[in-house]
Amino acid sequence: MGREPVIVLDTHVVVWWVSGSGRLSARAKRAIDRGARQRAVAASAITVLEIATAVRRGRLALGVPLDPWLADLYALPELQFVPVSAAIAQLAGGFDDSMPSDPADRIIAATALTLGADIVTADGRLHDCPHVSTLW
Repeated sequence: MGREPVIVLDTHVVVWWVSGSGRLSARAKRAIDRGARQRAVAASAITVLEIATAVRRGRLALGVPLDPWLADLYALPELQFVPVSAAIAQLAGGFDDSMPSDPADRIIAATALTLGADIVTADGRLHDCPHVSTLW
């Protein structure tokens, strides 16, 4: 994987970042820009599942078909996808109840902890979690 990521993007942040959305906070945008210059931005592989599911359910419109959108996402040299390893899954499953119950949130948090990285997220539930370091 090369250089270790300095930040892990939550799923909504990945979508907002690549779409150029104005929904990113100034602090989040600066962190992503800095990480992108260093090619040290990561997302959990679970993010792909969340995006595909949201598109299938009609909760997310990408403006283009999902497969080419994802192909373009995978081609970004500054973004690396981290597989969900057995160790990440075990950590995610072992979090106490202070962690959000959503399995994807738990996997994203476990990915960040495993990498020693901050999570860029607008999700207040993750901001309130004592287990992870977040920025927004």
